[in-house]
Amino acid sequence: MKENRIKKIVRQKYGELARTERSCCESADCCSLPETVSKKIGYTDDELRAVPEGANPGLGCGNPVAIASLKEGETVLDLGSGAGFDCFLAANKVGKNGKVIGVDMTPEMIEKARRNAEKGSYGNVEFRLGEIETLPAADNSVDVVISNCVINLSPDKSRVFNEAFRVLKPGGRFMISDIVLTKNLPTTVKESVEAYVGCVAGAIKKEEYLEAIRRAGFQEVQTVGETPFPAEDIGNDPTAKEIIKKSRLRRGEIKELANSILSIKVCGIKPRETTQ
Repeated sequence: MKENRIKKIVRQKYGELARTERSCCESADCCSLPETVSKKIGYTDDELRAVPEGANPGLGCGNPVAIASLKEGETVLDLGSGAGFDCFLAANKVGKNGKVIGVDMTPEMIEKARRNAEKGSYGNVEFRLGEIETLPAADNSVDVVISNCVINLSPDKSRVFNEAFRVLKPGGRFMISDIVLTKNLPTTVKESVEAYVGCVAGAIKKEEYLEAIRRAGFQEVQTVGETPFPAEDIGNDPTAKEIIKKSRLRRGEIKELANSILSIKVCGIKPRETTQ
């Protein structure tokens, strides 16, 4: 799919999610209870209770804030902030002297996040409309960049990593959760609109992903967590069922597909001395 078409599809689908309050997976158990999904991927009960109602639509694949080691007074930037869930958790950690900036390309999500911020009286959180390939943030301006299952949706991941490197201060940290692959997807899945919005078709192989982060200039790049994608989630999820139906995958191929998808947590550091 062409880059502009991908962005249009993602923007439309996530705008719809923001308006209808549905979760990404849309299955019966997680659509009605995003908390169930969030607990499975690493969020605690305390974290779920700490954010405004409606801030957590259950769209993530990990908990980047848990590995970010955020400190009082730091500035955090969240790539693809959605309704603001991770931003609010980060805001609670950096405190009133810190700042959190959420960037999302979907106007409906930005509006929803701003309403949530007002509802929760988060004076240290700001949401900006923009694309993660061209971040609306100054050079060397943030201490930590986080992201949760968003970069896989970008058709130009190298540019995203370059932008994250640009906005980080020397010594700043890059800590994200995302979806990667152990091998290439079938062509029919790769070209599926549903698969793209479901955070699968845009994913790339793990080593390619990590190498792109290193090429952006990050050091000490490492995977600090890795979880296989449960085969039952693919078999039970309506979005996944639609992908399977259109792709005409057999049972063995479905299991093989599930085994090739990983949820990972990755961290890296911008060196204190850099030419970029």
